[in-house]
Amino acid sequence: MRILIINGPNLNLLGRREPEIYGPLSFEEYFQQLKTRFGGLHLEYFQSNHEGAILDKLHDAGMRADGVVLNAGAFAHTSIAIADAVAAIRTPTVEVHISNVFAREAYRHQAYLSAKCDGCITGLGLEGYALAIEYLAHRFRSAQTLEGPQV
Repeated sequence: MRILIINGPNLNLLGRREPEIYGPLSFEEYFQQLKTRFGGLHLEYFQSNHEGAILDKLHDAGMRADGVVLNAGAFAHTSIAIADAVAAIRTPTVEVHISNVFAREAYRHQAYLSAKCDGCITGLGLEGYALAIEYLAHRFRSAQTLEGPQV
């Protein structure tokens, strides 16, 4: 199973940016932990501060990934284009936010992206990524069981 993790703007600063909110680890450090924890899965990671690059990666994911974990950062609240891309690819996608966006500024309480995703995990820190991966892996295994053995 192939899962793509996509992080949006400013998430390249994890570990340095507001560690009281986002924690002390860089995402690269956490990604190594995820790869160890989910050794049976093929995990890929992509980060960009540019909306168009995220769109291109989502389009690509729709052709080859079995699931997407998407933390679009502030784009979750502003980008109809990213929401449309998630809807277009039909690859199971889980939206993740490290902080509890509902405990923050009011403009973070609405996300265009949420309605297009299979689910949303918010406010559970970096562990939200692992929970999203677990969900996607479970969904994939369930679909394989329903389809039966491949002949």
